Amino acid sequence: MNTTNLKKLPVTFHRHVDIDGVKVAWREAGPADGPVMLLLHGFPTSSHMFRNLIPALADRYHVIAPDYPGYGESGTPDRSTFDYTFENFGNLVRKLLAHLEVERYAMYVMDYGAPVGWQLFLKNPEKLTALVIQNGNAYEEGLKGFWDPIKKYWVDGSKESRDAIRNLVSLETTIFQYTDGVDDKERISPDNWIHDQALLDRPGNEDIQMDVMYDYRKNVPLYPEVQRLLREHQPPSLLVWGERDVIFPADGAHPYKRDLKDLEFHLIPTGHFVLEDRGDEVIPMIRDFLDRKLA
Repeated sequence: MNTTNLKKLPVTFHRHVDIDGVKVAWREAGPADGPVMLLLHGFPTSSHMFRNLIPALADRYHVIAPDYPGYGESGTPDRSTFDYTFENFGNLVRKLLAHLEVERYAMYVMDYGAPVGWQLFLKNPEKLTALVIQNGNAYEEGLKGFWDPIKKYWVDGSKESRDAIRNLVSLETTIFQYTDGVDDKERISPDNWIHDQALLDRPGNEDIQMDVMYDYRKNVPLYPEVQRLLREHQPPSLLVWGERDVIFPADGAHPYKRDLKDLEFHLIPTGHFVLEDRGDEVIPMIRDFLDRKLA
């Protein structure tokens, strides 16, 4: 068989670098001179959630998907020496981009990836070329009943309130995040919760997750400034939101229409992890959007 003219598939590289004494891991694929697409993962997962999206973009786009400290293949520094905050996550991602000599980028923000992405956007809004929003919040309307026990923890910071939300890192909850709102659960690979839970169950990681959930309270006061910058800079945006998500319900999707003029708005009939259930539908939408907006 003559393989000379066969098109090669993109290769995803799994890399890491030491930044400020922390191991920062990331997945990278695509041409070095292509438009950059930065993929920012949610909880309780890592860049693993983008394993199917990356090769679908990497023939043309330079795709970068980092793991935050405490997630994926990045380091888990001791809580006594590293503060697990979204500000620190954003700073490390910014330094990673500087290490890779990335000046401008589009962003995919999902769940925790939204506040990490907003940290970048708040400091350098001019660097954002396009925005893909998937169940990532920037409006208080999106923090509904699921968040009530977490909000209680935000208010009192007590051990009792902290212990009351430890169930959020249990296997039962991890499976729930992947399967709730899904019509056909056989579409969802069990590899997801097996992978995520193994990392959540690492010694000390539960308390890291509690720290991150407590720090999430600091994101809410930033929302008005994020909204102002969205209105001012008007990045071309695609919203592909799982409308049955109880964690980030569609109440948080609709307000984007107030601030973004160039917004393509799609509610997808699924739950929290849209790419796992509806990737066959959504990945072509993302590719089409980027091809039109980053041409």
